[in-house]
This record gives sequence, structure tokens and C-alpha cells, in this order.
Amino acid sequence: MARTKTRHQSFHPPHCTTAPEQATSNTAERAILPLGAMMFAASMNGWAQTPAAEDDVKTLKPVVVKAAAEAEQGKDSLRTTTTRIGKGQQQLRDIPQSITVVTEKLIDDRKIDTVKEALKATAGITFLAAEGGEEDIRMRGFPINTTGDLFIDGMRDPAFYDRDTFNLDRLEVLRGSASMLFGRGSTGGAVNQVNKQAQLYGENQVDVTLGSHNYRRAVADLNVRTGDNEAFRFNAMRTIADNNGAGASIDKQGFAADYRWGIGTTDEFEVGYYHLDNKNGINYGLPWVRPTATSPVSSTGMLPLDPKTYYGMASDYNKGTANYATLIHTHRFSADTELVTKFRKGDFQRDQRASSLRFAAAALQPGSLAASLATLSDGTVVTRGTNLKMQSMENFFAQSDLSSKFNAFGFKHEALTGVDFAWERKRVYGALNAAQGGVVPAKANTTIGTPFDGATVDESIRSIAKSSEFESLSGGLYAQDLIQVADHWKLLGGVRYDAMSGTYDQFNLTTKAITNFQQSIYKWSQRVGALYQPSPLQSFHLSYANSFNTSGDTYSYSTLNENTPPEKSMNLELGAKIDSADRRFSTRYALFRSVKLNERNTDPLINLSVLSGKRHSTGAEFDFTGRITPRWELWGSYMWIWDAEIDKGAPDGEAQGSRPSLVPKHSGSLWSTYQFTEKLRAGGGVNFRSKMTPNRNPGWYSEGYATADLMAEYAVIPEKFILKANVTNITNKLYADSLYTSFYVPGAGRLYMLTSTFKF
Repeated sequence: MARTKTRHQSFHPPHCTTAPEQATSNTAERAILPLGAMMFAASMNGWAQTPAAEDDVKTLKPVVVKAAAEAEQGKDSLRTTTTRIGKGQQQLRDIPQSITVVTEKLIDDRKIDTVKEALKATAGITFLAAEGGEEDIRMRGFPINTTGDLFIDGMRDPAFYDRDTFNLDRLEVLRGSASMLFGRGSTGGAVNQVNKQAQLYGENQVDVTLGSHNYRRAVADLNVRTGDNEAFRFNAMRTIADNNGAGASIDKQGFAADYRWGIGTTDEFEVGYYHLDNKNGINYGLPWVRPTATSPVSSTGMLPLDPKTYYGMASDYNKGTANYATLIHTHRFSADTELVTKFRKGDFQRDQRASSLRFAAAALQPGSLAASLATLSDGTVVTRGTNLKMQSMENFFAQSDLSSKFNAFGFKHEALTGVDFAWERKRVYGALNAAQGGVVPAKANTTIGTPFDGATVDESIRSIAKSSEFESLSGGLYAQDLIQVADHWKLLGGVRYDAMSGTYDQFNLTTKAITNFQQSIYKWSQRVGALYQPSPLQSFHLSYANSFNTSGDTYSYSTLNENTPPEKSMNLELGAKIDSADRRFSTRYALFRSVKLNERNTDPLINLSVLSGKRHSTGAEFDFTGRITPRWELWGSYMWIWDAEIDKGAPDGEAQGSRPSLVPKHSGSLWSTYQFTEKLRAGGGVNFRSKMTPNRNPGWYSEGYATADLMAEYAVIPEKFILKANVTNITNKLYADSLYTSFYVPGAGRLYMLTSTFKF
């Protein structure tokens, strides 16, 4: 059974009494109420409550519901009520924009080890198998990581690397335009990774997992209270596996240290360091195939191959490191006003050596027949390309956010204002070819019948030189106010001003010539909204926000886009957030329209990028999370995009009038667990995406899919020793996880995992 625990920490701002930091409890007084009835009751301005079922009372020890249950967070619940993605600590109900939060408990329950898998547990997220081997994340069909919309504790996390979850407290997904908060950004939204912090309670946990393909993972989460108002937390991870279930090996390790002092007092300080080292393999992807060589393009589909098969070189790899240090100071002027100042210095490295797989020409195939499903055999020949991605990124971020609650001019205000600064430098390296004085090792072909053939090349003989360098300085200033204008009404208004200057040097590895590009951007962003909150359990909102994307979002310029102004986007949303009477269950609803108003496209007549394109997505979202009964916990996220279209296209883009690529009509995730006895808990869930087209809408659809997962947990010694078994993709569903025009990366097949958890 879930535990009951109270955590305390000191808080002594000027003239304020001590208050608890957080108290957590669990309830046995929830009614067994069908989900449909709960939604109906919520819409009628209140949630019906009945006594707990007799079986519940007999089976479980009752736990009294307390007001402090509102603070249930992280490891203790799938549900959360607050966020910092909106700058400063805010109630989710006071943000007029859709936010989905993946808590640590959901991450642990579903045995999610990467940020990518955590994002798949939310609706509206898809992945482009980009040419550089990156996992390009799309939200509502719009890119977010190539536009810098990944964040760590509210600060940009722009580098490409395989992100792990070992130090995550939660993952916050903000949907829709967000430039007012973060500056340049995408139309789709933003993702905030919230790192674990040192806390004023002693709780330590070690997880050891064994699984399919010789999977071994150990994670330690150690928290030590070192004084009356100070604590130290250390998280560490080591993971290795022969195969991740989708053709790539795993070899990674990392640690994160966090020290806080003055916790809850007038001046609180925090210093942290994060390190992640990846030495993983890489499955760059498999080619699409048609039933026959003369079949129409619309019949294109996946190869009928086990997803764990691997046809790349044994010498291929995807190495990378992430290192960053963070310093945070919080000054509390009073219980209602605080200033949070953050500094972060980051250093990221990536070295990828991969093989793009393509069918060899017909002349090299058995019988000199072009490869297709009809001719596919063990003898079908596959070529291996050379796909290198070597780059480094350094950055420095500084930001200061002031939040305050006060009364002025007869109204209650919740104001946020702040300033931020960023320095970013990215260097890209290339391998010299023979004409440039380099050595290019030849890669041997392989066949469908010989995966894992062990063929290698000596990657160390390549000569590497810098091919480009991007450097930028940017700064922003913002202000926002949430005003209580009537008993149940609040109005939100926010504005931000950004300035960015970037330079890009391109190095010709043959002639040694250097081409320089420069761009400066100055841009305003806005967000407005209205909230109607008839009770503490209900909040309805209508909001408008805009965003902008610069030519330098991908850390490069060219003669095509150096002088192209930023793209503009807007998001209009009508939504609601409704909680149950005991605040153990929350639902969120939203109708949205996201529009890229002037998308960059290349004009073939002048050979320049112009803002001639336009696209939109219109749909609905539905999230629900929390406890239905004391024993039944539920989490779900669903998105229906019924109208998505390229309003204006271009010759090098997607066809006008077509549905944009990587925008499934239906997508989502469901997870449910049930506490059968005090020691036994079990559950399961599903991730699903309907059919969608790959990049640039090439004329066919990748099939939709649904993958199901199961979990069973047994507390051998409650609160001390727990065993948990997970099976992911229990039907061994074959599906395309990341899509591109000419290839795809398969999703992982069926995986088994057994985790031992030790708490002390």
C-alpha cells in the first residue's frame, strides 16, 4: 500500500512563522465511482462522494484524507498541482494553457529510462528520424528540439544527446506558443525537465534492474540532511545492454549532485552538477519498401523484420557527453514575494558514426531484380552509408525571475517579471575525404539474412576538421500579471522583448575558405488569457499566445536565410481543469488552434528563403490523473487533431492542401494500477498513434500502432524491499517509431525487466 509520510523544512522569511515545506498523505476515503459519472458530476459544479466500498474497508488500512494531500508529488503520486514551467512556482489551474506533467512515479511504474520514452507517454508527440541521427521531437507536428524548446529547470537545453531519466523529478509538457516565457520557440510547445533537488528528509533508494538482451541498470538516489536547513542529494546511474530492442546497444553512465542550504529561509542557495556519458550503439534506420517494384508509392510500408535486428557496422557508435553546473539563489522578501536567480554553464560533446541502410541497385540483387516485398529474401543486398555527426556545444545561461502576490488599485495581483541572458557556441566537425587529404574506410555491403555480421571499419583513421561554428548572444526581458478582477474571474497579460545576435562561419574543407553569415533579431511576444474559477475545484480558460522562430534556431545560417525575418506563430486555446472533491483526481480539457503564419520556404526564382508558407493544426486534448478509489490510480493523455493542413506550400516543401507530416489524427497514452492487497500492486497501459505521413509528406502513410505494457509490484518488506516486473510491448508489435522520407527507425519489440528496489 502507498505510504503516509510528512516532510518538514524550515521557512523563516522576515516576520513570518515557520511553515512545513510539504506534507504527503494517502486516502482511503475515495468513493468507487465510474469515470464517466465523475466527469458528469464535475460538469455539474461538484463531485459526488459516497462512502468507501465495504471490501475496501476490509482489505486496506484506512488513511484519513487531509488538506495536505494537495501537496502529493513526485514518487508518491501520478498527480501534481504545481509547476515552474511558467516561470516561478504556479498552480496549474492558474496557467491558461495546456500542461501535461509526467511525474517520477509514472516514470518508475512504466520503467521509463529515457526522456524520449517519457514523451511517448503523452499525447501529440511524434519523432522525426532526422538525417543527422537526431531524434527530432514534434508536438502537434511542429518541431521543438531543433528550435531549442527543451529546457532543464526552466533553462534551455539545446544540445543533441540521449537524455536519461535517472535524475528527473518530473517532465512538464507545455503545449502551444511560449515565446512570452522563453523567447524564440516553436509553435508546438516546450518541454521542461525538472531535476531532483536535495530535500530536508532522509530517504535513500537503490534500484537494480535485469532485463531482455542482457539489460542491466543500477540507479541510486541518496538524500542526506546535513543540517537544520541544508541537505545533499546524489543520484547515479549505470546501464548496459546488448540491444535496446530496436537494434542499438546501450552503454551509459551518469551522476548528479545537488547541495542546498538555507532551505526555506530568507536566502536559500543551491549548487548542482550533472554528468552523463553515452557510449551507445546506433540503429540509423531501415529503408521503406513497396510490395513490388511497380507498386504505387501509396503502398509503401515497413520491412517485415524483427525490430532488434541490426545491419549496421559493428564499429558504428553514438557517443556523447553532457556536463553542466548550476548555481541558484532564492531571496524571499516575504511569504508572497521571492527573487530566483540562476546561472548555468554547460558543455556537450557528440561523436556519431552510423550507417544509413539502403537497398542495393537491381544489378546487385539476386536475379537482378529490384528489391521489394515480392523479391525480399535472405540474399537481398543492403548497402551501408557513412553518416557522421561530430559536434560540440558550449553555453552559459543566466536568468532572474521575480514573483510576487500583492493588492493594488483594488485588485489582487500575481506578478512575474524577469530577465535572462544566453551565450551559445556550437562547433561542427567533418571528416576529410580523399580529395581533401583524408582516408575514407570502405564499408562492406550486407544481406537481409546476415544481421549482426560483425563487419567493422577503423574509424580512428579518419581525419577530422572543423566545418562550421555558430555563436550567439541573446537576452530577454518579460513581465506578466495575473489579476483577480472579480470573485471568480482572473485576467492574464504578459509581454516579452528579445534581442539576439548570431554569427556563423562555414569552413570549406577543400579550399580552406571561410564564409561568414550574421543576423540580428529584435522581437516582441505576447500572451493574454482569461480564467473563470467558480470554485477551488474548477478553472476554465481562454488564451492567446504567439511565438517566433529565427533562421538560427538550428545553429546555422546560409545565403538562403541569412536575411530572412523570423517566422510567426499563434496558439488559441479554450480549456478547463477540474478536480475531484477530495482533490485526488484531476481532469484537463482543451480545444486549440495552432498556426504557423509565415513559414520559411525556398523561392526557386530568387533562390532565397521567404516567408511564404502557412500551416495549422486544430484539435482537442484530454488529460486525467489521480486516484479513482484508494486502490485504483489512473493516468491518461489523449489528443485528437481533426483538422491539420498545409494552407500554403512551396516546391521544396509539403503540398498545399495536404495534411502535414508527423501529425497523427489520434494519439495518446493510458496507464492504470490497482492495489490488490497491502503488498501487491499491478497495472498496465497503452501508447498509441494513428497513421501519419513521414517527413515532407511523400505520398504514403505509416501505419498507426498501439503498444501495451504490464507491471506487477510486490512489497516483500513494505517500505524497504520491493520487487517489480515490467513487460513492455507485450504483443511484440512491429511499428515505425521515428519516421523520415526514405527510412524509419523501428520501435522496440517485447522487453522483460525485473527491478529490485531497496529503501533505507
